[in-house]
Amino acid sequence: MDGQDDGISRWRRVADGIRASIMDAVITDRLPPETDLAADYGVNRHTVRRAIAALAAEGIVRAERGRGTFVNPVEPRISYPIGTRARFSENMMRQSLEPSGRLVGSQKVSADMGMARLLGLALGAPLHRLDHMAVVDGVPLSRSTSHFSAERFPGIIAAYAQEGSITQALRRCGLADYRRRETRLTAERVSPGDADALSCAGDAIVLVTNAVDVDLEDRPVQAIRTRFLADRMELVFVNPESA
Repeated sequence: MDGQDDGISRWRRVADGIRASIMDAVITDRLPPETDLAADYGVNRHTVRRAIAALAAEGIVRAERGRGTFVNPVEPRISYPIGTRARFSENMMRQSLEPSGRLVGSQKVSADMGMARLLGLALGAPLHRLDHMAVVDGVPLSRSTSHFSAERFPGIIAAYAQEGSITQALRRCGLADYRRRETRLTAERVSPGDADALSCAGDAIVLVTNAVDVDLEDRPVQAIRTRFLADRMELVFVNPESA
């Protein structure tokens, strides 16, 4: 029966398993026959076909009539170091890549309890919320939501819209340098809105970082939540002593 398994569709579990086998080089050329995959995962062939169709839509595999289903060459992931200096543009240019940032939307909001705690502000303090996207060589890699104190950084929205870089926007607002205080990492399936903006499959996995940046006096500068496409990016956690 092709139904739900612990809240996740069985075909999706099969797709995740095959994807993992490809990424771990367990499957490197042609996928095993559908009957073998069905037996391995304890599902029927219809479930396997649906899983393979999803992987084909992602560009991970391709079906060749009369020959079977083959693994497509895997594009190398772009490395993004996570350390005390998280600078997207600088990191990309070190890899000879062309980065750019796009302002997706912005609004003025009031700090809830969580955001007030992260930014060291009073409950209800005015904030600027920036929704922005990172693009490298014309390919969208991530979407982010940043919150800044509206009183401390009144011109941050206009500065980012002009610069396309958080670092450069902060410099225009009078902050020459800052550092990463903490980064928390989770993973989840992409939201419909992010899937559309990032031009990815609707069930793609994103690596989610929730981070706080502070100035050199340890005053919070921004709280930022970023969703990185897992099949396009790898996050590299850097030891500060070796950075």
